[in-house]
Amino acid sequence: MRSHEMNNSSSRYASEEERGSNSFLIESEEEDEEAHPHSSILLKDADSDSDSDSDDSSCATPRPSSYATHQWPQSYRQSIDIYSSVQSPNLSFLGTPTLSRLSNSFLTNSFRGKTPEILSNLVKPLLRPSSSSDDQQQQQQHDDDTRKSSQYLLPSRKPSLQQIPEDQKPLVPAHEVPAYQQCSYTQAVMNGINVLCGVGILSTPYAIKQGGWLGLVILCLFAVLAWYTGVLLRRCLDSKEGLETYPDIGHAAFGTTGRIAISIILYVELYACCIEYLILESDNLSKLFPNAHLTIGSMTLNSHVFFAILTTLIVMPTTWLRDLSCLSYLSAGGVIASILVVVCLCWVGVVDHVGFENKGTALNLPGIPIAIGLYGYCYSGHGVFPNIYSSLKNRNQFPSILFTCIGLSSILFAGAAVMGYKMFGESTESQFTLNLPENLVVSKVAVWTTVANPITKYALTITPLAMSLEELLPPNQQKYANIIMLRSSLVVSTLLIALSVPFFGLVMALVGSLLTMLVTYILPCACFLAILKRKVTWHQIAACSFIIVVGVCCACVGTYSSLSKIIHNYT
Repeated sequence: MRSHEMNNSSSRYASEEERGSNSFLIESEEEDEEAHPHSSILLKDADSDSDSDSDDSSCATPRPSSYATHQWPQSYRQSIDIYSSVQSPNLSFLGTPTLSRLSNSFLTNSFRGKTPEILSNLVKPLLRPSSSSDDQQQQQQHDDDTRKSSQYLLPSRKPSLQQIPEDQKPLVPAHEVPAYQQCSYTQAVMNGINVLCGVGILSTPYAIKQGGWLGLVILCLFAVLAWYTGVLLRRCLDSKEGLETYPDIGHAAFGTTGRIAISIILYVELYACCIEYLILESDNLSKLFPNAHLTIGSMTLNSHVFFAILTTLIVMPTTWLRDLSCLSYLSAGGVIASILVVVCLCWVGVVDHVGFENKGTALNLPGIPIAIGLYGYCYSGHGVFPNIYSSLKNRNQFPSILFTCIGLSSILFAGAAVMGYKMFGESTESQFTLNLPENLVVSKVAVWTTVANPITKYALTITPLAMSLEELLPPNQQKYANIIMLRSSLVVSTLLIALSVPFFGLVMALVGSLLTMLVTYILPCACFLAILKRKVTWHQIAACSFIIVVGVCCACVGTYSSLSKIIHNYT
């Protein structure tokens, strides 16, 4: 669910919604009226065909175009907003009118035109709505009965509101907040850190073990390059109207092929994260309950297999939820969880006297490829950064926001890496929580925090992939039963892979080497050069070429090394 800043007046929200500012609702080329970046007063131009000069404002919301509405995946913007959002601290909670604003998830558009009472139900099981709701929807949407938004989970494609007679326009609740252009500086920073500081932080001590102390130079280099490529994505978004997401950038750079290829890479990366979640849960719960097992007839499931299956059964129903707003609230605690785990690690070393006695090695060349993948995985947030940029009130702040996100995250990564490796040395596991002494209370706090966080994030992470696949279903097959089966199949497939390749650190290194290098370093530079080829300077060409060469070399070396070690574990 997209997190919103509630400082603007409600009249502004109503006026913006009447103009139909949601790019998933409007498919025309007409331009939305925008706000000045330093003023809360809307421009008085009501003419929807105003000159394109107004788009130069840093707060301008890009006009809907073919990039966002006509090509697969149409659901990317909404689904990634759910995945990355951190709720505004200014929001009121249960029992207040602002609660209904929280329904701007991937299904908000499915309920366009329905009553505020329906919108206010935050979490609903995936059940068919009542016939009265269907009747109301049929009266409000006459163009195609097979696209009734109450029937599907997919975002509906509707004609422009400008083309619908006034007496037939759907009723949009005035209290709803516009979907985009609502993030403040602080909220955008929290969104970025929430994406970056995931499970990758647990493997940073293991990365030092693999590459040695000098491997930290790789972490610093990746941080600087990640910031630079994030700024390049911004330049790409500003180059053409209607670009809002990473797939849009791929479309502008390389056409439909580029859009589809980038989308597939991004979805595979999210899918791999879900596999990592299950491996993580299995490893840490097995540490807490090492003797747990399940006997079924003559077959006995050990603790790792048992907890992987148990976690799957727990998270599967969350993928069926109609609205993931509450999960988005809980997953926003990922920032706090990451900080808490690092604090627990420090506490164990300082207060509980585990100590920081291990010296380690300065450089371990054979392990550098694995370290490259582990450090690279830490900066796998570029699939979300365009969404954060598109949602900012003041887009001129984006470079500073990006610097703050990456800088604070890198401090956490480096701090956890140094403390963990100094404490455990060559015995460091792929997750430092597995090294924490079992008899300490603070260790249990760290492990349980690590266990709880992925459970809330699993559904949010798999949802973008699920929605993209649901778009490909024939219209007559886009029914709740089929969608439940599709999502359940995705969850089961992640379980099977997690059980087949239960190597947390090696899988992370593989994802970081192959996918993150593409998403974070190679593709932003390639898209920038392709889109702005006539405007780039020689030093920009040199910088992009350097990053592409570094990214390709790291991807090849890291991927080969990760796959080799995974195969070696089976022989």
